Amino acid sequence: MEIRDYLRVVQRQWWVVAIMVFVALGVTQVINKKTTPEYAASAVFFLSSARDGESSVLEGSMFVAARLKTYTELLTGEQMLKEIAASTNTGLSLDDIEERITVTVDSGSVLLTVTVTDTMPSRAEKIADVLVKRFPPLVQVLEKRTAAAGPAVVVEIVQPVLLDPDPVSPRPLHNDALAVAVGLLVGAAAGVIREVCDSSLRVAGVLPGLTGLPVLALIPIDRRVRRKLRAKDSGPFVSDSRSARAEALRQLRTNVQFADRDHPVKILAVTSAMPGEGRSSTACGLAILFAEAGQRVLIVDAELRRPRLAAFLGREGSAGLTTVLVGAASLDQVLQPWGSGLWLLASGHRPPNPSELLGSARMEELIAELRDRFDKIIFDSPPLLPVTDGAVVAARADGALLLVRARKTTAAQVTAAVRALAAVDARLLGPVFNMVAAPRRRIGLPTSADTTGPPLPPAPRPGGWNAIALSGAL
Repeated sequence: MEIRDYLRVVQRQWWVVAIMVFVALGVTQVINKKTTPEYAASAVFFLSSARDGESSVLEGSMFVAARLKTYTELLTGEQMLKEIAASTNTGLSLDDIEERITVTVDSGSVLLTVTVTDTMPSRAEKIADVLVKRFPPLVQVLEKRTAAAGPAVVVEIVQPVLLDPDPVSPRPLHNDALAVAVGLLVGAAAGVIREVCDSSLRVAGVLPGLTGLPVLALIPIDRRVRRKLRAKDSGPFVSDSRSARAEALRQLRTNVQFADRDHPVKILAVTSAMPGEGRSSTACGLAILFAEAGQRVLIVDAELRRPRLAAFLGREGSAGLTTVLVGAASLDQVLQPWGSGLWLLASGHRPPNPSELLGSARMEELIAELRDRFDKIIFDSPPLLPVTDGAVVAARADGALLLVRARKTTAAQVTAAVRALAAVDARLLGPVFNMVAAPRRRIGLPTSADTTGPPLPPAPRPGGWNAIALSGAL
């Protein structure tokens, strides 16, 4: 991957990185609150050789350097710990005192730093005071030579006991900075993993290779209507006629009309590989736009397992296609007008055998009757892969549209859907790339994201509507 590819990953997976950073910050906040503050008291010793004469300076320095490890162990030795316990009377065991003492030696120097860390600052200061008082005399006794000469090593106190008033642990700013760094790294890694493992289609350019047909339209999402849906506003839910989605549906209408002049499409099946790819909204949008062009249009809810068109258009769904197929009602009794030039044939009651009912001889007779009464018939068909209903409906239509949802449908699902249509000799007009990211607004071209300018046209009412296309949110 190039740098440009990584930047695209960050752009698409920024929310993963943000979540990881917030999680890491949350963990550090818990750690900061749960950790008992600790205070540190420190002192610094300078060790030098007591040998006289210039010729012995190098030798004395090497002698002191060789002794540093011994002095480090001496500061935490049993004798020193006993003296600390006896002098401070803190009630701590020798092991507890040893855990609180840290001895460090600066590289290339003869400075010895002793740090005592404790949850009680006064106790840390007491232990450090005892170390400062006891350590130099102890070294003097252990390093003494003859009675005529002094000790070989002299210990001087460079820095007396200094108590840091601020806690050394926890360090909130340090922990927060570390959490942000870790969150960014983990989030970036998670984003790359998600990107690699995600096999969904992101661009429409691969669809011609998978289906063997050109892409008929790229239909964007109308995010304003999606917000309306989340608010559970009463439907029908429509996009503005000036929106990018409405323009894309008009392009799709034109491409369907001129797909094959020798074999015009009068009955159109709108299907997809899997559920949730926007079939109902696309079918309704096309039906409205065909009716806008002056045609008599019927939209049929052939999704007998999970019907949605009646609720989507605000009509009654208990009587419809299944009612006519079983002979419980005539076609005129269940047809419902919606606007001017558009009628709805709802699904009706859910049958126990949807595939058999859609493939029955009565269904074929009904389609023949509908051909004589309407200029355009659009079927909201079931998905192709979970059940066989979609292939049955597509086989009876003059042509089928295969909806592919951006960032959800995979290449394998598209290939399987094309094979399912080919198995029943259904005529595939082409793929439609649905729910793509809405295009940016350009000057002079209002989109569905506009919040200024003239008021938007109202939602359609029974008996009339004006150049609107249903949203892709369903």
